[in-house]
Amino acid sequence: MKQIHQQEKEQFKQLFLQEKLDNFEDRYRILDVFLQIENHVTLEEFIGVLKDKGVDFEESFVKQTLDLMCYFGFAQQNRFNNGLVRYEHRHLGQHHDHMICIKCDRILEFEDSDMEALQIRISGRHGFHILQHKMELYGLCSQCFPKQQASISLVMAKQGQRLIIREFTGGTTTRVRLSAMGLRVGDEIEVITNSSKGQVVIAADRTRFALGRGLAEKIQVEAVQ
Repeated sequence: MKQIHQQEKEQFKQLFLQEKLDNFEDRYRILDVFLQIENHVTLEEFIGVLKDKGVDFEESFVKQTLDLMCYFGFAQQNRFNNGLVRYEHRHLGQHHDHMICIKCDRILEFEDSDMEALQIRISGRHGFHILQHKMELYGLCSQCFPKQQASISLVMAKQGQRLIIREFTGGTTTRVRLSAMGLRVGDEIEVITNSSKGQVVIAADRTRFALGRGLAEKIQVEAVQ
């Protein structure tokens, strides 16, 4: 990996001097710190790392440098489940996909040659030529999965989770109202939208439901095993 990073630095220097970009030395220092990071970072997180390393620049300058690094292929942007822009290395000739934990936001990189070959075969059957692709798998990591509660309120569920309704709480009125909507204990549902405020949107049996947070709080669910 050190050899790859050294090659990246040499190419960075060659391209930036060739294109006569300004503030080369400062941008080179930013690249050097970036290559020492092996995880996916937001702009704010990266600025924090820079300051820890004694490299202190204006946010706009760091952002501009990261954009240039993406433009020339030294970095790439990702937007995972929460929509935040995260930056990671882009090493030429190497490809990986991501597994994202919806509970702790941990991002795991993986490579699978069989999966890559399968994608080529499938696209070939449809006469389709792949130029680029990315795969993002959302679920629970090995640390979070054993910690999940057997039963939680629907308002605590994460977007994308598949769940089973186990109980309606809140009395007869609530149960009658939810039953009238078409929701029943034992239904398997998918959480489509659930932010910290506003409605919880779910899908059950190809039907969408928009529930107020008060009503969603009275639905107890379990993860589909």
